[in-house]
Amino acid sequence: MSAVAYVYPEYFAPHQGLIVPFLSLIMLGMGVTLSVNSFLAVLKKPSVVILGTLMQYTLMPLAAWIVCTVLKLPPDLAIGVIVLGCCPGGTASNVISYLAKADVALSIVLTSVSTLLAFLATPFLTWIFIGQTVEVDVTGMLVSVVNMVIVPVVLGLAINHFFEKQISTVKEVFPAISAAAIVIIIAIIIGTNSANLEQSGPLILLAVILHNGLGLAGGYWFSKALKLSEIEARTIAIEVGMQNSGLSVALAIKHFTATAALPGAIFSIWHNLSGALLAGHWSKQSPQAADNNERRWKKVKQKN
Repeated sequence: MSAVAYVYPEYFAPHQGLIVPFLSLIMLGMGVTLSVNSFLAVLKKPSVVILGTLMQYTLMPLAAWIVCTVLKLPPDLAIGVIVLGCCPGGTASNVISYLAKADVALSIVLTSVSTLLAFLATPFLTWIFIGQTVEVDVTGMLVSVVNMVIVPVVLGLAINHFFEKQISTVKEVFPAISAAAIVIIIAIIIGTNSANLEQSGPLILLAVILHNGLGLAGGYWFSKALKLSEIEARTIAIEVGMQNSGLSVALAIKHFTATAALPGAIFSIWHNLSGALLAGHWSKQSPQAADNNERRWKKVKQKN
């Protein structure tokens, strides 16, 4: 659909008003798939959850700033990359964690916690990184995140809690609805920026690849340096490297410019590809086997 939007932008560009409602629908779907027990799981691994959340809101904004500085991105594109870096983890990370033989329960908790903290973290971090050069409406962004993310997620959580039996069959449809919604959001942004893509497409793609790569690698190797297990390191890497790009698109187009929404739209496509490739690599070896190999290697190094 993105290719169609690029060739025929006139059919997609006029529908920017659908971006926020569609994002809210995605977040509602996320809430419906959650339960109170999902959050109680935090009590089982509080240190890992805290660490993963801290990495989400430190590594990705910092990586975004580094990419923008090194590539000397134009202001609008730099804003988009920074906003993307300041967003919480994306729901696609849960699927990738499953494919990568990571900890799906931990992934869901990390996504949920970072999402619920986004109403404070995302506006504040955006202001820290670009507030000195661009006017950032922190209060407006905070209200937007609450309306687009927190309210739908909490509403979905409440629906699942009180009407779990009634919606049991409907819940299976929500992932497909969310996938369709994000595809439409991306198409609208591509259509809106078809002219900009001709000029800046390769640069945006390079920025997105570097940003995503730094998040995946940083999340994994920092976790290993802190002596977390292989399954925890995989989970945190995926969670840190895969952003809620839909939220970044909605915030960029609402509070900045349509061009600023482009990095988030491209990221939506790229992080699913890179995540699937990484999951394919990791799925060839179980986390337990990787931990055993690492212990053997350490023993060999100690002997030498």
